[in-house]
Amino acid sequence: MTPAMTLAMTPAMPAEVQAVFQSWPAPVRSGLSHLRRLIFAEAARLPAIGAVTEALRWGQPAYLTLQTGSGCSLRIGPAKAGDFALFVHCRTDLIESFRAGPGHAMRVQGNRAVLFADASEIDDAALPDLIRRALTYHLTQRGRAKQQRFGA
Repeated sequence: MTPAMTLAMTPAMPAEVQAVFQSWPAPVRSGLSHLRRLIFAEAARLPAIGAVTEALRWGQPAYLTLQTGSGCSLRIGPAKAGDFALFVHCRTDLIESFRAGPGHAMRVQGNRAVLFADASEIDDAALPDLIRRALTYHLTQRGRAKQQRFGA
């Protein structure tokens, strides 16, 4: 995907999200902007999830599948010690599964976040897997439940 294609898929930020972005130091803002572009690029590849809504949750930009309810929310924001992070819902197995697969070498915080010291640590090959699985988490869970109910 070319940078121009990625930018074309990244919508304008809502004013309240933009205000929060502007409050962060430039290096953190740069890394979080990169994560934001990855989220929207991956969402564009998943028409079944519907439009992704960008809003503030717990004072951080959050990416939600409100139209379809297909996924759990993703959040991005500063983390402790100057790091920034991609956060997922802590009551899922998303981080554990990510670490068992393409994210095995990445720094994580428990079962809730992937941590980055700067934008150069963002793995554009591995992170789309985590993003895709988060945006389709409830679809996957419903499919598993159906398989268990019907023995398929």
